[in-house]
Amino acid sequence: MHQIQEEIGLPKLKTNKLGEFHTIFTLGPLPTGYGVTLGNALRRSLLSSTPGASITAVKLDGISHEYSTIKGVKESVLDITLNLRAISFKKSTKEPSWITLQANKEGKVYAKDIKTTSDVEILTPDAYITTIDKGGKIHMEIKIEKGVGYLTTAQREKDATTPNLIIMDAIYTPIKKVRYDVEPMRVGQMTNLDKLTLEIETNGSITPDEALRFSSNLLQSYFGLFNKEGLLVEPDFISNPQKVLEHQQQTEQTKPVKESYTPIEILGFSPRTLNALINGGIGSIEQLSKCTQAKLANLRGFGKKALNEVMNALAERNIQLTEE
Repeated sequence: MHQIQEEIGLPKLKTNKLGEFHTIFTLGPLPTGYGVTLGNALRRSLLSSTPGASITAVKLDGISHEYSTIKGVKESVLDITLNLRAISFKKSTKEPSWITLQANKEGKVYAKDIKTTSDVEILTPDAYITTIDKGGKIHMEIKIEKGVGYLTTAQREKDATTPNLIIMDAIYTPIKKVRYDVEPMRVGQMTNLDKLTLEIETNGSITPDEALRFSSNLLQSYFGLFNKEGLLVEPDFISNPQKVLEHQQQTEQTKPVKESYTPIEILGFSPRTLNALINGGIGSIEQLSKCTQAKLANLRGFGKKALNEVMNALAERNIQLTEE
């Protein structure tokens, strides 16, 4: 870590969940420029390398290309494949899987009508696929694969040799949204520090926390290639996170406990009593409770009536003056 972390402490990671699969992460304080450095690297790796599942091909009975129509089916094959792209999947294995859609009843067909295998889960069961007219039917085999990024049909020519197989663009990424912002942050007299805000939304096949961990592990694996031996260069200018953490803990333990301060105005004293207490240097309930009756009696303008007023007000809050 940058040597400045020894002065400002370790960055703190905070999370704000906007939904089950939508989270905002905040990290700071960071040295100047490190907000963009970390934010851009994480964003690029999240979008390009986070693994997910996608439909890569479909096979329909009697259909050889996507510009065909099916008798008794409202949508064309092209429209059906476009609707299939809107379905989100979760896959537990890396090997390709085939799932089946078979419908012969009049009405709308949804993703929940697809018969899946044990390693495939449909995350959007209400996604619309097509409508079957009276007497119509559809039988479709759908290929699900797990991968990263985006692959066009042209990049997947190896599957094009299979007869009657309609190849589709593969959109693997489970990341629906990733955005980062860098704001200025202040620690003491240092006003030029960075605060990184990273917003991640996924399709449900992976949580934002898991996606962020995957991305950070991936980047670490690449950065490690530049220093396989683990050698430290100019160690005096690199902060050891463990030592910084220990120093922070020691500082917190030795820091004096800040006494709470509750203004005495909330007790509703009469103006004469309130002025006598404030002029005597007693401005909080905490300070008042540490006073003895004798100390209060010595205050200028503070008589027996004021003393009774104070004791009654404290008694309502189960507080007593200090014994003589």
